[in-house]
Amino acid sequence: MNSPAQHAKFVKLTSEPVGRLVTGLAIPAMISMLVTGFYNLVDTFFVGQINTQSVAALGIVFSYMSIVQSIAFFFGQGAGNYISRMLGHEDTHNAGVMASVGLVSTWLTGAVIATFCFLFMEPVLRFFGSTTTILPYACDYFTFILLGTPFIMSCFTMNNLMRHQGNAMLSMIGIMTGAVLNVALDPIFIFGLGMGVKGAGMATALSQVVSFTLMLMLSGKRGGVEIKLSKFKPSAQRYRDIAAGGLPSLARQSMMGIAALILNHVAGIYGDSAIASFSVVSRITMLANAAMIGYGQGFQPVCGFNYGAGKFDRVRAAFIHTGKVLTIYSTALAVAGWIFASPIVGLFVASDPEVSRIGTEVLRYQCLAFPLTGYVVLVNMFLQNIRRTIPATIMAMSRQGIFLIPSLLLGNMLLGFLGVEIAQAVADTASFLLALPLGLHALNHMDAKE
Repeated sequence: MNSPAQHAKFVKLTSEPVGRLVTGLAIPAMISMLVTGFYNLVDTFFVGQINTQSVAALGIVFSYMSIVQSIAFFFGQGAGNYISRMLGHEDTHNAGVMASVGLVSTWLTGAVIATFCFLFMEPVLRFFGSTTTILPYACDYFTFILLGTPFIMSCFTMNNLMRHQGNAMLSMIGIMTGAVLNVALDPIFIFGLGMGVKGAGMATALSQVVSFTLMLMLSGKRGGVEIKLSKFKPSAQRYRDIAAGGLPSLARQSMMGIAALILNHVAGIYGDSAIASFSVVSRITMLANAAMIGYGQGFQPVCGFNYGAGKFDRVRAAFIHTGKVLTIYSTALAVAGWIFASPIVGLFVASDPEVSRIGTEVLRYQCLAFPLTGYVVLVNMFLQNIRRTIPATIMAMSRQGIFLIPSLLLGNMLLGFLGVEIAQAVADTASFLLALPLGLHALNHMDAKE
């Protein structure tokens, strides 16, 4: 039976004005995403004081992080979408069981992946695009990332589970605590203890352990479902439900990892400075995307609850509101990014003029299509939340896979390094052209049978 707090949350999400609801839920999600993006930049800033190879090492390991994040999002988004719909039906029992299945499955999967990568570390890093000169630094950083992998993945899953219950504020507390700890530990470990890039990896791993522990303690608060090991009751049907909601996230993040891997190999043709440049720009754009994705995450529980309750007009209103906000934001950020590209990139790699020059060019090219990305992100989230699994998966794979990977390979073949630099802008434009009809069709056919 639902608690008074859970019933009150249901009433709030299915009756209050959608614009105010989305914004209220989005603010803590945006803060969480911005903080995460910020401490990734802090890592880059401190590691950038070591040498170019250390910065490049972060870019190599980024491929791995994208892949494990894709698996965590698969469980988190898949279970979270199911949970939000169950709470829309006021079924807290099945919601609680699904939360436990999603989280425990994530942790166990992370432990298996980390063990495999420990056993084959150097081949794995070379597969991700490491050169011989980058490899020692990548191994140092990767070692601690592997130790923290089950907790890193569980943090991503917990964040999704809590957001889909409308508890973005509690998730923000856990993420911010870990982020502040990471920022504090970076200079201590990297410079104070003389650990170099190892220190950055250790700081990240420890901060994620703290974030996960805190979020787990906060589960069940403010009308949320409590996560307990005793509720871990896996079944084929539950994993099918997770797959229905999580496959688009798995596809999107996996494509990001594969694209990053290919980018490292292609950029490696042009030297370590090229790999380092893309590594820096990827973290800058992650921060730029953070607030946009965070606002979209405020849309998700509103969409899920109201879709589960059959209130399709409220879902449409929330979609339109969110689309307007994201388009204005992405356009403003694109203009600012173009104007200030050089000082932004130079902040992280001032000691290497070549990395700074390449990074400035790459960032400006990406700004050209950035105004289109807000709608792309929104359509992907929308399709996923209403269980349009096939179009959602296609949409999820488009920006970082279906369009980016061919753009990288063909661009390099036809235009050389310029083709590599403009590949993301080409992929973003193509993704928008795909998202436009998919989003409009789904908006007008929400009541169709799943």
